[in-house]
Amino acid sequence: MPDESSRNTAPPDFVSAINPPRLHLAQLPTPLQLLSRLSERYSGPRIWVKRDDLSGSVLSGNKIRKLEFNLAQALAEGCDTVITCGGIQSNHCRATALLCAQLGLKCHLLLRGHRADSADGNLLLDQLAGAKISYYPPAQFQRELDSLLLDCQKAYASSSRKAFIIPTGASDAIGVWGYVQACAELQDDFQRHGIDPKHIICATGSGGTQAGLTAGVAAYGIDAQVWGVNVCDDEAWFVNKVNSDLQSWERRYQTGIDLDCLSVKVIDGYVGPGYAQADDEIYRCIADAAATEGLVLDPVYTGKAFFGMLDQLQKGRFGSTGDIVFIHTGGVYGLFPQRSHFDFLNT
Repeated sequence: MPDESSRNTAPPDFVSAINPPRLHLAQLPTPLQLLSRLSERYSGPRIWVKRDDLSGSVLSGNKIRKLEFNLAQALAEGCDTVITCGGIQSNHCRATALLCAQLGLKCHLLLRGHRADSADGNLLLDQLAGAKISYYPPAQFQRELDSLLLDCQKAYASSSRKAFIIPTGASDAIGVWGYVQACAELQDDFQRHGIDPKHIICATGSGGTQAGLTAGVAAYGIDAQVWGVNVCDDEAWFVNKVNSDLQSWERRYQTGIDLDCLSVKVIDGYVGPGYAQADDEIYRCIADAAATEGLVLDPVYTGKAFFGMLDQLQKGRFGSTGDIVFIHTGGVYGLFPQRSHFDFLNT
């Protein structure tokens, strides 16, 4: 982590000073809560959770913070259609579909996977929101995603519609602003609670949330290391992706943040069988957090990241005293399609 002399700081109105287009769609600020019973059990740094799962009801989670900026840009460019992409149970696609309905925009989702006989979880909400959905086999989706998005955009242009593409997870230069702005909120939270956390932990699945937090702690002078717990791919992939998003953000907005002073850190080793697949220990961790603190996590993102944080806390990565902050990025609807993994609760 850079020392204080090399840390790049900015005034409290950093986001408004640069003034990227923004809508106000989330229920903000979200609470910062102490997990007192889990903190006592693990007898190390106190564990706090930033409840971005409470940023809305069906719109809950981290995606809405980023979409406040992405969708504002779409409207600023005069677009009437939004195209985005993700997995069948994408939290981002669900939030985008519902926000587009709220804003009167057409939404077209390109989903990785095969059409199910019946919809559940996020996919059901996509359908209720009236999104047009195209399904692609995983191999084709991974291989051809960029061209699929552009072909879809061209098809709308041919029918006199202007479509705006938002990448996976809204993790691009525009979406970085969502969690840069969130750091202003965290700064207020820390002052209100009288704490000075040295570690901020989040799940990282497309890199945008981690990129925003990494830039945001520098922008608002927060002396903390941001850690992403990767839920797919590996540490090297995410270090590259987060740095790439930050470079694109700086080129586009000329913020003046010195990217060389930013510390991008990833906690690897908790992906399990793969993306959206979890080992039994993750499901048991989810059940324990719900029963102990009333905190509902999901098996795709937050469950893996929370388990990884607790495991690393026990191993001493975060020290033995002080405070750490977990960013709860939502994802509750991802629980329902995986309900069978909780059968142990009935035994």
